[in-house]
Amino acid sequence: MAKYIIKRVIMAIITVFAVATITFFIMNMVPGGPFMAEKALSPQAQAALNEKYGLDKPLGEQYTTYMKDLLHGNLGLSVKQRGRTVNMIVASKFPVSARIGGIAILTAVLVGIPLGSIAAFKRGTMVDSIIIVFSTFGIAVPSFVVCTVLMYVLSTKLGLLPTYGLTSWKNYIMPVAALALYPSSYIARLMRSSMLDVLGQDYMRTARAKGLSQLVSIFKHALRNAILPVVTYLGPLLAYTVTGSFIVEKIFTIPGLGSEFVGSITGRDYPLIMGTTIFLATLMVIMNAVVDVAYKLIDPRINLK
Repeated sequence: MAKYIIKRVIMAIITVFAVATITFFIMNMVPGGPFMAEKALSPQAQAALNEKYGLDKPLGEQYTTYMKDLLHGNLGLSVKQRGRTVNMIVASKFPVSARIGGIAILTAVLVGIPLGSIAAFKRGTMVDSIIIVFSTFGIAVPSFVVCTVLMYVLSTKLGLLPTYGLTSWKNYIMPVAALALYPSSYIARLMRSSMLDVLGQDYMRTARAKGLSQLVSIFKHALRNAILPVVTYLGPLLAYTVTGSFIVEKIFTIPGLGSEFVGSITGRDYPLIMGTTIFLATLMVIMNAVVDVAYKLIDPRINLK
């Protein structure tokens, strides 16, 4: 286990380094600059700002300087939010996205796993058909459509829920529902197919033949093995959702990391683009490693090499 963890740490560092390198050069290939849109600035003022943030230096020198700062944990200064570092922005915005994303993932798991299991047990019945229709709908409909429908029905027509901000628990309902619909639907489909496969295995028939009740055989044998594909999916899903769904945060005016990422792209805030991308990549790598270790805890037969 120790050797595997060390190996994953080394791979994680290489992966984050590759993501940072690719993002840096692709970002700088786009014509223009962060101060081009500020029409009130004179060419002299733009040149002074470029010099202040090191954007007047050759691209190779900029890259070397940035990577040196990155090794020390310094993500640089935001060129649009004057006086604020990228570290400060990520530290202040990430908890908001993490709170909404964490609730959405928990909701998706609590909804998707039971629905998928019930669909497998009721295969070919009306219940199975209804769950399949729900999961297909949840996967097919884009999140911005779900947000629009929820806002129109629950806010505009019924006046039950607020449409922006996070001032009370009611503000969480629509964003969490919009974020949880797709993963809960996908988890339900994964769980159904996995559970059907497990229920047909020889050890399940043996367990029933030995007199184990259906409830015990399901929770002790079937669920433990059927849930592995769901665990695989939860790794990248958790990283992506916790950092915030960009569209959902924009629609509901949620001050999270997702909205900052969108704003950094439109405003050509190079350090913030780099910082949020590296942060997301790091979180993704960490969650994938955690999922691999969770495999071993769920199924001791799995060998980590």
